[in-house]
Amino acid sequence: MINIYDTTYEFEGANDLISPSLIYYKDIIQENIRKTIAMAGTPGRLWPHVKSHKMEQVVRLQLKAGITRFKCSTIAEAEMAAASGAASVLLAYPPVGPNMIRYFRLVTAFPTVDFLTIGDNREQIHRLGELFYKNNLKARILADINPGMNRTGISFEETAHFFKDCHAMPGISMEGLHCYDGHRTEQDFSERCRQTEDVKYQISRLAALLGKDKFCFKTLILGGSPSMPCYTDYALPGISIYLSPGTILINDYGYSHKYPDLDFRPGAAILTRVISRPAKGYFTLDLGYKAVAADPPGARGVIVSLPHARELFQNEEHWTFVMEEGYEHLCPQIGDTLFVIPAHICPTSALYPFVPVVSNKRLCDTWHVTARNRKITY
Repeated sequence: MINIYDTTYEFEGANDLISPSLIYYKDIIQENIRKTIAMAGTPGRLWPHVKSHKMEQVVRLQLKAGITRFKCSTIAEAEMAAASGAASVLLAYPPVGPNMIRYFRLVTAFPTVDFLTIGDNREQIHRLGELFYKNNLKARILADINPGMNRTGISFEETAHFFKDCHAMPGISMEGLHCYDGHRTEQDFSERCRQTEDVKYQISRLAALLGKDKFCFKTLILGGSPSMPCYTDYALPGISIYLSPGTILINDYGYSHKYPDLDFRPGAAILTRVISRPAKGYFTLDLGYKAVAADPPGARGVIVSLPHARELFQNEEHWTFVMEEGYEHLCPQIGDTLFVIPAHICPTSALYPFVPVVSNKRLCDTWHVTARNRKITY
């Protein structure tokens, strides 16, 4: 849970930065990486997502800590991870249309990187296989399972047949399973874990069923940040099981508020300033929804030092608050610098081309949001 009186996010030189600016706090992020590894037991069990930051420098911090595998949603993210030194990169998004050739070109551009992608459609995988086969290569595929989120994937019941059919396709190497349960958002940790028991059962059943027919898979990438702790003790003979957190490496107000069991401090804040005081107790920030993620529904963030400020409305470049009755005298002045912890860091990071970085209460660097754009090279 965020301490709204925390002074962690203040730093020397803040008054010289333009606003709004997204700030990353290197020391906090390094500590979140350490905690994630401790939760997993070893860095070798982690296959974290880069979507929250999209930055080469954050990948390099994880590499330094022993994490070598990274998960991506876009080809730009996959290119960024590969160029940063990743040993293995999963494009956890089915390549379709022109993205098939983009993915192929990316794979061939980094021959020392182990690339995998996912699929849930036979025709899509067949077409990808044809592209790789005519170039004497094989596309490494994880069958994407739908554990009930209904975003992508195939049902547990269909997976064995799907796996076998794709295994027989030219240019395809079926490597394992991908199972993201992003709908596991129960606030109560014990209930969240209880809900994951069926996933464990179904995957264990699948492994036995495929093994009986002499089909085996080597890799299982499982879960997201909220469900990750529920899978840390899960094991299957002969299968490498990887845990796939994303948000907690940077963390935000949404996760800190909803999941008190995930003891990760938010490693990013938005520096903003008061631009107007339109009425008694009212103040407006230069932080509209063009500078902080507009999802999910509800609070877009929390002002660290003003617990008695209540959000009224937000426009493109404006965010208006009012002080609670009896606290009007604490209304900030025009020009005051404030810090907001965003509710959702992943889309917030994508709104900024670069982030100033703070360490030991001082600005120490600037990190570019490398994969913010949809295309880098390929």
